[in-house]
Amino acid sequence: MNTLVDIAKFIVNEILSVPAYLIGIITAVGLIALKKSAGQVIGGAIKATLGFLLIGAGATLVTNSLAPLGTMITGATGSHGVIPTNEAIVGIAQAEYGSRVAWLMILGFLVSLLLARFTPLSYVFLTGHHMLFMATLLTMVMATAGVTSWVVVVAGAVLLGIMLVAMPAFAHPWTKRVTGNNTVAVGHFGTAGYIVSGATGQAVGKKSRSTEEMNLPEGLRFLRDSMVATALSMLLIYMIMAIVFLAKVGRTEAFKAFATGGGSPSTGVGNYLMSSVNQGLQFGIAVAVILFGVRTILGELVPAFQGIAQKVVPGAIPALDAPIVFPYAQNAVLVGFICSFVGGLVSLGLLVGVFKPAFGTALVLPGLVPHFFTGGAAGVFGNATGGRRGAALGSFLNGVLITFLPAFLLGVLGSFGSANTTFGDADFGWLGLILGNVAKAGDVAGVILMLVVGLLILAAAITWQKRVVDTGWDPGAKRAALLPPEDRPEQHDEAAGGETPVSRTYAKIQPPAGAPTPPPPPED
Repeated sequence: MNTLVDIAKFIVNEILSVPAYLIGIITAVGLIALKKSAGQVIGGAIKATLGFLLIGAGATLVTNSLAPLGTMITGATGSHGVIPTNEAIVGIAQAEYGSRVAWLMILGFLVSLLLARFTPLSYVFLTGHHMLFMATLLTMVMATAGVTSWVVVVAGAVLLGIMLVAMPAFAHPWTKRVTGNNTVAVGHFGTAGYIVSGATGQAVGKKSRSTEEMNLPEGLRFLRDSMVATALSMLLIYMIMAIVFLAKVGRTEAFKAFATGGGSPSTGVGNYLMSSVNQGLQFGIAVAVILFGVRTILGELVPAFQGIAQKVVPGAIPALDAPIVFPYAQNAVLVGFICSFVGGLVSLGLLVGVFKPAFGTALVLPGLVPHFFTGGAAGVFGNATGGRRGAALGSFLNGVLITFLPAFLLGVLGSFGSANTTFGDADFGWLGLILGNVAKAGDVAGVILMLVVGLLILAAAITWQKRVVDTGWDPGAKRAALLPPEDRPEQHDEAAGGETPVSRTYAKIQPPAGAPTPPPPPED
């Protein structure tokens, strides 16, 4: 009897409680369900396990590279400064909440399939890394509030499942205006920024021409490489803060910054500055390691999820990553990135001059990666409904959102609020703020209120789907009617089954490396 108990304890404590092993097992189960060969099942399970271990290794590198920067920001500004990076905060959180995150993510995906099957929200969310990010956010918010582990998994799975089907629905009228058909949805938790940008375009665009009639420099294309963009942004931030910190506190104190975490103090100004360069590049490497780990997991896990989803939800609309819209307006992507980054800088100025003195908020430094991907997508949405003005102002407001929301989100993340990084996209911010505040009502009341919030989101999404999406509302129709026929973006005639284009299309580009591509329209 004792042997059986020991075996059970071993399985639970040493295997099922280790996130990497759990993900490997789930991947194997999914591949077996798809009738893959034994070699594919074993190889897929091992790759998924190694991917999760890579996330942990990258998280250690992130923590080490951010420690000196945190010292510099605090010393130079008197404030806690953070760089929102989803991969970084998720990697750090895995050390404490890994098993809960894994279970929550898996159960949440199953809940989303049930909702897609039995509600009008027929979207299958296939952006696996954002599933992981949202699962981590929900776990962190509830665990910080003191909710029991199994309740975190169950209640969190319900909330995750709701978000996976609700957010693509809310964005879908604008997505159809971008793509011209109903074959694909956006599955990315920057949705609030995309909706704001699309709505802004409707308000300010009118006769504004498309960004695709502009000539933008090819020299900015290198920023589409996420590793390059991350390393460059951190290098610049590190150098600026190092110089400010040196000027404010002097050499003796400044040189100690790199002794944080067991390192050695700088030996001179040149060594100090080059150490800053090195740490910025190290951050780029760390995020690349985490990204590689995430992609390794998802390369095996998502096909299994997708195969299961096709059987459970026939005819569902796939909800894919934000770069799915990049091919529809290449100039809008760059306009959106630039204007979103400017919005981040302006918001940082407001945090320094207004909100920090009034509320004690942290300083959120703009990073190139979140501003490129969410700002670029926001630019495409804004352009679709409001041309150049819509792309510029809509993505600017996206930059404001992804600066202020992370700043206030830190207040509900407990000890993780001092981790020098946080979640960077809009939906993590507003949902985390709402759930974190209602969680303060206590264990039982807090969980009940969080579930009520989830049900309200679900009810709103179903109502929106029935009354807005399914009725064919086109958010860009008024602007299109004001433009000359030759300047109108392509939009398919819903009455003709979505196959009859009523005007020309913009020039397309290839999406960034690794980005998903739209599926072809269904054949007659």
